[in-house]
Amino acid sequence: MTTWVPAWDAGTGEERARALFDTAFGVAPDGVWSAPGRVNLIGEHTDYNGGLCLPVALAHRTFAAVRRRGDGTARTASAWDASVVTALELASVAPGAVAGWTAYVAGVAWALRERGLPVAGFDVAIDSCVPVGSGLSSSAALSCSVALALDAVNALAQDRAALAADCVRAENEIAGAPTGGMDQAAALRAEPGHALLLDCRDQSVRHVPFDPAAEGLALLVIDTRAEHALVDGQYAARRATCDEAARLLGVATLRELTDAPGDAEHAIVALDDGTPDGELRARRVRHVLTEIARVREFVALLDAGRLRDTGPLLDASHASLRDDYEVSCRELDVAVEAARAAGALGARMTGGGFGGSAIALVEADALVTVADAVAAAFAREGLRAPAFVA
Repeated sequence: MTTWVPAWDAGTGEERARALFDTAFGVAPDGVWSAPGRVNLIGEHTDYNGGLCLPVALAHRTFAAVRRRGDGTARTASAWDASVVTALELASVAPGAVAGWTAYVAGVAWALRERGLPVAGFDVAIDSCVPVGSGLSSSAALSCSVALALDAVNALAQDRAALAADCVRAENEIAGAPTGGMDQAAALRAEPGHALLLDCRDQSVRHVPFDPAAEGLALLVIDTRAEHALVDGQYAARRATCDEAARLLGVATLRELTDAPGDAEHAIVALDDGTPDGELRARRVRHVLTEIARVREFVALLDAGRLRDTGPLLDASHASLRDDYEVSCRELDVAVEAARAAGALGARMTGGGFGGSAIALVEADALVTVADAVAAAFAREGLRAPAFVA
């Protein structure tokens, strides 16, 4: 049986968060704020390299019911265990001092306070329909929903780009997740009906029209249900390799190697010095540089109204992530291959990798057929059944 994960409408999400808040704290919240998960169309592992990426916001959101307190205490509750209320003093929040999902909440308050902003204590109750551990940025949806809430209840009036930067810092320094910034930008700055072209060098954005239905298409999101985590060392290792390559090449970020014709090719050749470490660095950098180029090509096709022609770019991105960056896994490869075999125009893993989700661009009237084919492929391979978002 094919499993679909529905999104909640805004009213349902807010009602659930308010009810949870009342159960946990016995009073009404000041309000409910929300932020979406995201799917990255293309541009993977480019954000922390100063590159380009192209995410779209999901309909699936995380809802944070929040009430401002008159002291410096933060109390947290979640739908995962509404009977447990965790309390901590905001003054005690520091790198390494908070564990678990509450680090994403406390980290936002910490980041705002680090900028000298007057953030008081608060009570928060969290509920979400963003699949957790799926590579769809449930963590950014959490931190960004809290950021919007704290901005409102403390009357901080911060713009969304600044709040996104605070959420990045919260995840990097308090939660210990070395994310690059794409997820938070998508959660706070994306617009309906558009993909968000994010330039991670200066955090500028352009909203690119993205309407698959207008071309008779649909974007199928495949949650492989293979456990996905950004704090297990693999993601950080990829980032460290890119940082080392940039240092060796004398540039601040690998993005600089895309500014002049021929620089990318010369850099890859220079890095491969015949040693295993050199060959590895060259492959990692080749992925980053070719992926930035694929983002540019993808956007050009969207601007020309040719989403249907982007399939080969999706396929090439997956091959690069699988072979050069080595962040795919068996479940992701099975999902991508099965979707293509069932008629998808293109497919790729999305997100940090090592599990999580894949996307497939499909004919709208073939959406269920492709999903069923992927589910059948997982069953044949003896894998845990996937879930689907569209």
